[in-house]
Amino acid sequence: MAQADRAAAPTDGTAAPGAGAPAGGAGGRRLWALGRRGSRSAWRRGWIVAVLAVLTAALLAFHSEVPNGLGNLGSLLETFLPWVGLAVPVLLLLALWRRSAVALVALLLPVVVWLNLFGGLLTDKSGGAGDWTVLTHNVAAANTDVAGTVGLLNGSGAQIVALQELAGKQVPAYERGLAGAYPYHVVENTVGLWSKFPISGVAVVDIKMGWTRAFRAQVTTPQGPVAVYVAHLPSVRVQSAGGFTADRRDVSAQALGDAVQAEPLKKVLLLGDLNGTMNDRSLAPVTSQMRSAQGAAGDGFGFSWPAALPMARIDQILSKGGLRPTDSRVLDRDGSDHRAVTADYRYQ
Repeated sequence: MAQADRAAAPTDGTAAPGAGAPAGGAGGRRLWALGRRGSRSAWRRGWIVAVLAVLTAALLAFHSEVPNGLGNLGSLLETFLPWVGLAVPVLLLLALWRRSAVALVALLLPVVVWLNLFGGLLTDKSGGAGDWTVLTHNVAAANTDVAGTVGLLNGSGAQIVALQELAGKQVPAYERGLAGAYPYHVVENTVGLWSKFPISGVAVVDIKMGWTRAFRAQVTTPQGPVAVYVAHLPSVRVQSAGGFTADRRDVSAQALGDAVQAEPLKKVLLLGDLNGTMNDRSLAPVTSQMRSAQGAAGDGFGFSWPAALPMARIDQILSKGGLRPTDSRVLDRDGSDHRAVTADYRYQ
């Protein structure tokens, strides 16, 4: 009987019906080969996603190489540069859907570059209270809640307040509303300065616009004098035909930078709506010689515009010459299309 059973057993190496495949048989070899093919295909799939990840990293790392000759594309990119990072989660989902190992590895590149550029903004760098607080706010000519804005300014705790886009008919309301907290003020056309400290030496700054949108004043703080520049650079537009039109803004930025560079006082503040971010190369005449309170002492990106869903920091508080920012904040929304920003400074 035993011999008959052995004779009936298959002789081609396969298992008898109902029996499991031998560990070292053909079934095991097929599974092993299939696993190897799956592993290899994970490195062969998703190359388009991987290329897009590398291009994203290159765009972040070499944004300054994107030319401005065609519709100021370079400045447009730099205005919204942090948002380029949103490509990473989209590409990550595509890489997972494609089960692509090469795409997942390539995605490390834009992550590393983005963190190198903006990772420092994600931490709270505030260093406590300063000697006094400054505030800048584009209050908007179309502001329908001037009383609410006045209340926001009075409650801000700032000792020095710069306002831009002051509509002529609204100036008296600001003057009356702020008089109790700020005994000193000056208004030049659509820009103004209110202060708890004495103001002197007011002079219009020609930023090549044909009308006044910038001036310089000396504010005498308890710690010493500070030159305060209030400015509202020309607006930029995104047009279907002309692209990102910023030529007038760029000319004004150069003129403002020249004025700040020629300032005789050592300690200088610049408060205003510059219609550009610190990443925008076209603001280099200003930003190359001054530092941002948000970048040095803020918490997060400090986006200020548009007020409903802020996407860029175009309202700036900049300083040079021994003024150390210790804190920077963005205030709650009011009747303007911008949000007010403040900074604390220590006089050194």
